[in-house]
Amino acid sequence: MKSRSLCAAGFVLFGSVLLGSAETPNAALLVLAKTDHTLSVVDPTTLKVTGQVPSGPDPHEVIASEDGRFAYISNYGGGTYNTITPVDLSKPQALPTIDLGALRGPHGLAYVAGKLWFTAEGAKAVGSYDPGSSKIDWILGTGQNRTHMIYMAPDLSRFITTNISSATITVGEKVAPRSQTAGTPPRLPGGEWNETLVAVGKGAEGFDLSPDGKEIWVANAQDGTISVVDADEKKLIQTLEANVKGANRLKFTPDSKHVFVSSLSSPDLAVFDVGSRKEAKRVKIGHGAAGLLMQPDGSRAYVACTPDSYVAIVDTRTLEVIGHIDAGKQPDGLAWTVRK
Repeated sequence: MKSRSLCAAGFVLFGSVLLGSAETPNAALLVLAKTDHTLSVVDPTTLKVTGQVPSGPDPHEVIASEDGRFAYISNYGGGTYNTITPVDLSKPQALPTIDLGALRGPHGLAYVAGKLWFTAEGAKAVGSYDPGSSKIDWILGTGQNRTHMIYMAPDLSRFITTNISSATITVGEKVAPRSQTAGTPPRLPGGEWNETLVAVGKGAEGFDLSPDGKEIWVANAQDGTISVVDADEKKLIQTLEANVKGANRLKFTPDSKHVFVSSLSSPDLAVFDVGSRKEAKRVKIGHGAAGLLMQPDGSRAYVACTPDSYVAIVDTRTLEVIGHIDAGKQPDGLAWTVRK
């Protein structure tokens, strides 16, 4: 593949694919390529691909385990497939797939408290997979159409999903356990949950919880708006006329100053000022974008420019593109991993 360079920032960063595989760096960027059906491991210092492994069919999202040893890839199939592909990042190499049975259309992923949490669009459900027992140990229905992306709180007390076709988000909150009365049926293995539906814009897909945990911002692909939801009250508090039709992903910068929104229908990455809730800038990145990831230290954002088959690197301070990474055709899902 050809390396690309960008000189507008006054210097050049390169990304190139290396044949074969090397040991995964302690900190690495993971990039899915939908056409190539691969997962690439990228060294964020050299911006070189150090290894590639098969991702399984139609890879859409990827997440790494908390210790950085494994990655998990959702094989989506537009809601018809039912597998997740695990990857041993130390090699790297793909491992036998996880069969989800009737839980079809896995998409959104989170890895919290030693378990993999996922959405299943075809089943209108969320679930968790325990790598220790190699079993699905919890399933909860949302009753919503196209339950797509998921956030799980670190203490497992709350989850959030977007439901694309229902134009809602689901906020699930775990109910405090009750004392067990003698002679009554055992409680549900996953505990009891309350689910609250919040109506948002049409095509609700990408979302993020603000770093302080107070607000949920949702990008609505069909009407081009951003819905701002009070996370504690579980109520819509504002709708921003953001002009982000085709919005795919939305992410806060770690310092909470900006929100980035990618769109498959726009050549620009939209940047919004959180304080004023107004557009701050449009960053030209190509012909459209899907996956979006903030580097943990907040210095860079990585944007999967699917139509252009590269990942754009955006300096979050200057809001300028400073380089590109070639990591396969039609990149989409992105994740960050740190080996512990």
